[in-house]
Amino acid sequence: MSTDESCWPAPAKLNLFLHVTGRRADGYHELQTLFQLIDLTDTIAIRVRADGAIERAEGPKDVPAESDLAVRAARALKAASGTPLGADLRVLKRIPQGGGLGGGSSDAATTLVALNEIWDCGLRTPELVALGLPLGADVPVFIGGLSAWGEGIGERLTPVELPERWYLIIHPGCAVSTREVFQSPELTRNSPLITIRAFFDSGGRNDCQPVVRRLFPEVGEALDWLGRFAPAHLTGTGSCVFAGFGSAIEAERLAARVPDRWKSTVARGLNASPVLKRLRQGHGP
Repeated sequence: MSTDESCWPAPAKLNLFLHVTGRRADGYHELQTLFQLIDLTDTIAIRVRADGAIERAEGPKDVPAESDLAVRAARALKAASGTPLGADLRVLKRIPQGGGLGGGSSDAATTLVALNEIWDCGLRTPELVALGLPLGADVPVFIGGLSAWGEGIGERLTPVELPERWYLIIHPGCAVSTREVFQSPELTRNSPLITIRAFFDSGGRNDCQPVVRRLFPEVGEALDWLGRFAPAHLTGTGSCVFAGFGSAIEAERLAARVPDRWKSTVARGLNASPVLKRLRQGHGP
């Protein structure tokens, strides 16, 4: 058993569209969406402990360790697998929190996948998904590691090969509560089901965007600014807005014009998560 620290990527995602198609008896919402993985990543650094303890040695200051999805994922896997081992986790954030980019869910997914490998638990992907789904509806797509069409609450996934795109992502400096958005009475919950082909033919929208605009005027300002130059979209139920481009140069050129009051980044779309490549490298640093 190695006690060296190993580092694992946790990629962000964009929702290229998000339709809310219904509400279930348990309060969860039925969705249709297209998840685009991107090369903006957090890093989960893991060191195995022989004493069985799971501790977060480093992480976002405004998220208590007990609430951190990476810590909760590690503890769920330990309980399910019965391993005597533990881990020290360092959660190194680059993905903004509350931005709709899935950072917390991705951290949880990477922790599950990595520790399943490192601890030699032997759980299969469906078992990891079952552990991850209670932590967040976006966890399954990150465990699967492929850009995908999502249905149900986001857990019914169909991998989709997407054309290469670069995305300018603007974070207007606020964090949006998913719960607040989905509890809003003005959220429409009856979008008709569409097919993958229909989306590629005529596109889609984000049903949460009007609610987020009302609750967070700064998000509306960012959408309006970006919309002057390219079709602008909200991702998920977060605060980040984005536009897609055919080349990195186009995206970088517009990024240079983003007002200083907002943070921006250019990310490349990925069809496969870097976690899959990391798995092939084994346990080493």
